Amino acid sequence: MNKLRHRPLAVGALRAFEAVARHLNFRAAAEELFLTQPAISRQIQGLEDEIGAPLFVRGTRHVELTSAGAALLRSVVPLLDRLDATVRQIRQSRGRRVVGVTTFASFASLWLIPRLEAFQREHPDIDIRVSASDSMVEPDGDEIDVALRYCPPQRGTEGWVRLFGEVMTPVVSPWLLERARSGQGPGLERPTDLARHTLLEEFDNRLNVEHMSWRHWLARHGLGELEPKRWLYFNYTFQQVQAALTGQGVALARLPLVAEALRTGELVEPFADCAERLDSAHAYWLIAPASARQRPEVAQFCRWIEAEAARTRQAVGEDPGGEDGLGEAD
Repeated sequence: MNKLRHRPLAVGALRAFEAVARHLNFRAAAEELFLTQPAISRQIQGLEDEIGAPLFVRGTRHVELTSAGAALLRSVVPLLDRLDATVRQIRQSRGRRVVGVTTFASFASLWLIPRLEAFQREHPDIDIRVSASDSMVEPDGDEIDVALRYCPPQRGTEGWVRLFGEVMTPVVSPWLLERARSGQGPGLERPTDLARHTLLEEFDNRLNVEHMSWRHWLARHGLGELEPKRWLYFNYTFQQVQAALTGQGVALARLPLVAEALRTGELVEPFADCAERLDSAHAYWLIAPASARQRPEVAQFCRWIEAEAARTRQAVGEDPGGEDGLGEAD
């Protein structure tokens, strides 16, 4: 007869269990909690060992709750809700004002985070919590107050504020360009010279990124048959930009996300004189529900984001007379 265990269960394992039970998918739970799938599996296995019963039926293509899992879930969900609510109350009672922001990883790395120091200097009493996720997380009034998104206008709804549009442009390290101009490397004076260089390409199975591809850019410039020296593929924009910064090839970059690097000279547009930029139907958006904007810290953060976006529009030469958003923001 097995001896009953009395040790309390770890909260981390319960969060992993709740996420797997909600998604009925170990991979999706791992992505949500920023863990690896094996780590989630180990937490669930440890929890099953502690309880002494299986919590999931694991099939080849699906996951289902057992009766024991369903019973545990009924207790875990309200438990975690109460725990999170208590933590929020404690944080608020200690006088710290927090703004929760969700955005995708590359926007956080290339645009938002480099600017946050300026906001914190202006507002030292406001804490910012950045949650980087490539899933479209909705502002919920609890942990997430503001969403910064990237999508075409038809995906938006009333109240979305347009920050700036999308423009694709080739960029390289000035070191690589100088080598080309000094004859130490292959030339890079006109688009046809790309055949002698490595092209840094972004791929992402989660999004339709055809409009951001080199093939699209080359075809629009009458070079659909051009083959580069080699391809180097990345599934995140910030990886592609980092490779360009270190001189590993020519990136087709999202201009608003590299505008600061172009301003400082860390990157350059090799064909800037040829007007080789390519517009996209996509744009970047600020979403903050009216209920969230009623909090002064959220309103201040949104105003700051919009001011920074105006600077980006100026930096990339965007027409200031375009649409500001989809309906009223507040």
